[in-house]
Amino acid sequence: MTEQSRIDIKSLTYEEVLSFVESLGEKPFRGKQLYEWMHVHKVASYDEMTNLPGKLRQKLAESTVYTALTQVECQISKEDDTRKYLFALADGNMVESVLMRYKHGNSVCVSSQVGCRMGCRFCASTLDGLVRNLQPSEILDQIYAIERATGERVSHVVVMGTGEPMDNYDNLLRFIRLLTDEHGSNISQRNLTVSTCGIVPRIRMLAEEHLQITLALSLHASNQQKRLELMPVANRYDIQEVVDACRYYFEQTGRRITFEYSLVAGVNDSEADAAELAALIADVNCHINLIPVNPIKERDYVQSSRGAVEAFKNKLEKYGRNVTIRREMGRDIDGACGQLRRRHISET
Repeated sequence: MTEQSRIDIKSLTYEEVLSFVESLGEKPFRGKQLYEWMHVHKVASYDEMTNLPGKLRQKLAESTVYTALTQVECQISKEDDTRKYLFALADGNMVESVLMRYKHGNSVCVSSQVGCRMGCRFCASTLDGLVRNLQPSEILDQIYAIERATGERVSHVVVMGTGEPMDNYDNLLRFIRLLTDEHGSNISQRNLTVSTCGIVPRIRMLAEEHLQITLALSLHASNQQKRLELMPVANRYDIQEVVDACRYYFEQTGRRITFEYSLVAGVNDSEADAAELAALIADVNCHINLIPVNPIKERDYVQSSRGAVEAFKNKLEKYGRNVTIRREMGRDIDGACGQLRRRHISET
């Protein structure tokens, strides 16, 4: 059996796993056991599935691909114990994931693609373009690999690492179903956030799934002209179109929108920008998350001063907007999306 014709077993739903195992001539309860090993115990290989018969494990090894990422590197912040992982995929490509520890539990930021084609000017992920989409199993196993490495449960997940999740829509949707399935990790949809730079038709499609996940929009500008300077996706979708799609998402799901706004000194961080932003999203049920931009050596963007960030926040609050400044975690490691992968590739 060729690699291409083998089934990606960890990307199958609970019902699909049961059906597949039955097709191998096994009783249904074997499918339940297999699913539990993959998504409850989260083991890294068939060899660890000790209550499955050896013959079944052999059949599975011959007919399926079992995704288990290999840890290449782990950077640990001395400031707050944030951990940035570099994982190798089966084809030799690499992806980054981040573990952040909060009082409310462990949160993992996962990547949805190898590289990215969105071209946002302040992001290291997009500098080398898109290599390929990640399979649902490859997104999922970033979480599982971190749980295996730490022995700790993950309770919150953000799809905000390398890649544009809406550019990998079908695999993203399957990942969400698997992550929140009651037979597996059973993470609440409300503890899952998906970030997008604003692919309007996909935002509307996601709204119609009526999931209870949080949608985070990378907005980063208060008007169309400034968004064009920072984000090439604005050539395709006008800022008003994007905000309208966010309104639609709230109407369909009842879930408050998060607007991500990276502050770049002298570009989008003036009090006039804050006033314009407040007007742009005046009637959207939302939360604004201000992010002091992570400088990357390939770009000349500079992080806004603390004073400018506070002034921007105060201005938004005067207009009645709900706003916070993102706590900077892992500042002493390769914090920005894509930095660790790029450094590793350049070194090797």
